[in-house]
Amino acid sequence: MSETRQVINREDAEPPFFVGVDLGGTNIKVGVVDDRGRSLVRRSVPTHSHLGPEDGARRMGEAVLDAIAEVGVEPADVGRVGLGTPGTMDIPAGMMLEPHNLPGWENFPVRDRVSHHCRLPVSYANDAGAAAFGEFWVGSGEAFDSMVMLTLGTGIGGGIIVDGRSIDGEHSHGAECGHVIIDMRPDARVCPCGQPGHLEGYAGAVAIISRTEEALAAGRKSQLNDRVAAGEQITPLLLNELAEQGDELSLEIIMQTAEYLGVGIVTLMHTIDPDGVVLGGAMTFGGHETNLGRRFLARVKQEVQQRAFPVLRDTTVIDFARLGGDAGYIGAAGIARSDYHR
Repeated sequence: MSETRQVINREDAEPPFFVGVDLGGTNIKVGVVDDRGRSLVRRSVPTHSHLGPEDGARRMGEAVLDAIAEVGVEPADVGRVGLGTPGTMDIPAGMMLEPHNLPGWENFPVRDRVSHHCRLPVSYANDAGAAAFGEFWVGSGEAFDSMVMLTLGTGIGGGIIVDGRSIDGEHSHGAECGHVIIDMRPDARVCPCGQPGHLEGYAGAVAIISRTEEALAAGRKSQLNDRVAAGEQITPLLLNELAEQGDELSLEIIMQTAEYLGVGIVTLMHTIDPDGVVLGGAMTFGGHETNLGRRFLARVKQEVQQRAFPVLRDTTVIDFARLGGDAGYIGAAGIARSDYHR
């Protein structure tokens, strides 16, 4: 079943309109925004990835047309569609190469097939880059000229925006911020990508679970022992819950994660010198809304303060993202808008 949420009325919107598509392994998010980045409608439909990429492209194209129709505008009123997808890609060619959460979708010309099904021009982007562009355009980074965004979840995605442009790189592998190296020791933790020492190998959700399991196996006392014995799985959400209740190990793991992020952020600051760094995704421990989220951000900033060059330390803003799950489709639409106005 599709999910819809009206944000502003058609009469209050400023044309032209743009459509953003955020492809995920489970759901496809589609939204229509106006020229100022305000959403008119948001839809979510199942990906049904097992049916294959051509069926997925058809579903995305149909969702675009359905969203446009729901707003009450004609396809001719839409300047362009933006599409963000996961995994490795060839952005100029519009090709998905190896989407890790969409098996069987390898080497698929997704941009052109979605364009075929919605009969509109499509701009193509990495999903994390699209989310970063959304925050840059109308979110936490809207006052910035340049920005880095880290999306914290199962892995760590990244997006870099400089002078209003997403930095995709010569081979569409730019802004892989989760794979900056923070540990060169021979026994460094191995990232899910297979390489040692990467930030994601220490601060992604998979790494957090592994670090917690290792601590319990080493005999650390924690409320986690009882929860695991009762059949629960260790997840960042469980750590969040127990840390809020005062569990020492859970809090320690989360604060160590903040330290690792701080190290990676300093590397990015020294490389890019952005106005700000924004943290988003599912693993922000409640963000500004919770005491734990605020402590998490403060620990990230403390690590940055200890390691960064003084000018960057004193001027770079580090904050949580603001758009939540809408960042991907809003940013994809924003990238389409940039191409339209260029």
